[in-house]
Amino acid sequence: MLENLKPQAADKILMLMQMFREDPRTDKIDLGVGVYKTADGVTPIMRAVKTAEKMLWEVEATKSYTGLAGDPAYGSAMRDLILNGAVENDRVAAAATPGGTGAIRQALELIRLAEPDATVWLSAPTWPNHPSIIRYLGMPMQEYRYFDAASRGVDFDGMMADLKGVKAGDAVLLHGCCHNPTGADLTLDQWKTLVAHLHKTGAVPLIDLAYQGFGDGLEEDAAATRLVVSSLPEVLIAASCSKNFGIYRERTGILLAISESAKGQPVTQGTLAFLNRQNYSFPPDHGARLVTMILDDQDLTADWKTELEEMRLGMLGLREQLASELRQRTNSDRFDFIARHRGMFSRIGASPEQVQLMREKNGIYMVGDSRLNIAGLNAKTVPLLAEAMVAAGV
Repeated sequence: MLENLKPQAADKILMLMQMFREDPRTDKIDLGVGVYKTADGVTPIMRAVKTAEKMLWEVEATKSYTGLAGDPAYGSAMRDLILNGAVENDRVAAAATPGGTGAIRQALELIRLAEPDATVWLSAPTWPNHPSIIRYLGMPMQEYRYFDAASRGVDFDGMMADLKGVKAGDAVLLHGCCHNPTGADLTLDQWKTLVAHLHKTGAVPLIDLAYQGFGDGLEEDAAATRLVVSSLPEVLIAASCSKNFGIYRERTGILLAISESAKGQPVTQGTLAFLNRQNYSFPPDHGARLVTMILDDQDLTADWKTELEEMRLGMLGLREQLASELRQRTNSDRFDFIARHRGMFSRIGASPEQVQLMREKNGIYMVGDSRLNIAGLNAKTVPLLAEAMVAAGV
């Protein structure tokens, strides 16, 4: 049987990570892998997480399963963090998942179960795992224009023109904030126009919320998602705690499914539990438990928010520094979009050949489409990147 297997295409980011590890240069710069790093290149354990782990070690009395949908307290804490009362609680079903990727997978499984012929609409570009999972599930898929290569902003006119093709029962996958891989986000007014169109067509939004707190702030980054759920009858939200709690390896995510009424919530909740059972049965609990403890404790919440804000402002500072360095070197403002983008990523507009040149000549590693991780920089390496970009003719 196993001899019938065919080689699978290698993941480009994982290949880039391997190339970086094998590069003997001591001044190499990793801007490829999508994790937050300090100026010293370390992905830290947040203070509140460390405190919660110590507390958990003292009080945890069992390692038994929680439930098919995870601990209800985790679902409630994440619902409040993301939605903050934007919709009635009795309309919200929740299921813990192995990371944000698990939430996306379960959301797509839910869509396929409810609407087998639904087309899933994706931004062009989007996170590579989105189309990969959709193709694997054999679901119809369409792209809508999103990123304008000239302005490095959102091509909103193109986006709305393409979304004229959505029909009732289709799913439109949207990035709640900090668009990956481009860093370009919709304005709130654009979100309002989009919501009106989705309401008219009957399409269901699937919001990928992986970076709440990394853009303009915890509340600001949730504003678009709250607008959507307060305006439409049905919404799916796949959220991750990897970035804003820094617990990547704990694989802590959640899928929220908002039904049209409280009457439909029990069936939705039961279906989420059923889908978890088919995929991995009981979800992991350690990361979810830490998140719940932090969000349920006023002091831990305050400390977590303070550190998260420090991380966010640090990334914004690096964006502004890089834009300034490039402005000085090019005597133009054509890279000012970097300061306007939000989150960890920006697509800077370098060709694959220019990306390769910077890797070979300068030891600067970024994805071939020129997506770079701002958090991989520090104050000393920003000028090196700017110099390399100019020398490569970006």
